[in-house]
Amino acid sequence: MTTTTALITGANKGIGLATARQLGARGMTVLVGARDAARGREAADKLRAEGTDARFVPLEVTDAASVAAAAGLVEREYGHLDVLVNNAGIIRADGAGLPSETTLDSLREVYETNVFGVVAVTNALLPLLRRAPAARIVNVSSEVGSIGVMTDPEGALFALTSVPYPSSKTALNMVTAMYAKELRDTPIKVNAANPGYCATDLNHHSGFRTPEEGAEVSVHLATLPADGPSGLLWGYQMDAGGGYGVLPW
Repeated sequence: MTTTTALITGANKGIGLATARQLGARGMTVLVGARDAARGREAADKLRAEGTDARFVPLEVTDAASVAAAAGLVEREYGHLDVLVNNAGIIRADGAGLPSETTLDSLREVYETNVFGVVAVTNALLPLLRRAPAARIVNVSSEVGSIGVMTDPEGALFALTSVPYPSSKTALNMVTAMYAKELRDTPIKVNAANPGYCATDLNHHSGFRTPEEGAEVSVHLATLPADGPSGLLWGYQMDAGGGYGVLPW
């Protein structure tokens, strides 16, 4: 029987770990991508103790050698990849978070992980995703990357002005749309996930949704049926009073 494999970047904690746990509960072999070896192994050990077939994969998405090594490991051990969840992300803000206070160093650092890292990992693993019967790529984005949401004067996020993180997610949304276009004639589906404002280390646990609730979005997109959508930003709809659905770009 062919193993169904899922690689999640940044899977040692938060939404990434919750995503690994939920995909593992569906019978997938979960590859726990993490840049911190100790934390990655600990997360994989925890998942195995819970009954999930989990393995730690060293993966620093901003390091080309690390990305290549991770792709090589997946190819040697499994020969293909069914699900890629680009979950790793960072947030930075300067001063009061105003655009005029943004430093290029912060902007570059955020884009290296949130945008360039996603492209690097996806390109390295795409040959293995093509070998799967019907692979799924999920890019974990955010409603703050939606220009429609962020420019709505009546919306809950209108007051937010920070540049690095929101603009990186806007760029990620376009990256998602372009991969979906390239792969539109294949069984592979590519979508961006909006987990909503979840309590994680990223926001000092200030979110009102749990990591488990946020992971539901990625898991849904990672397990879409053959007639499911591709090229969408989908997930929690804060301004629509909750629930899940398509968000504007």
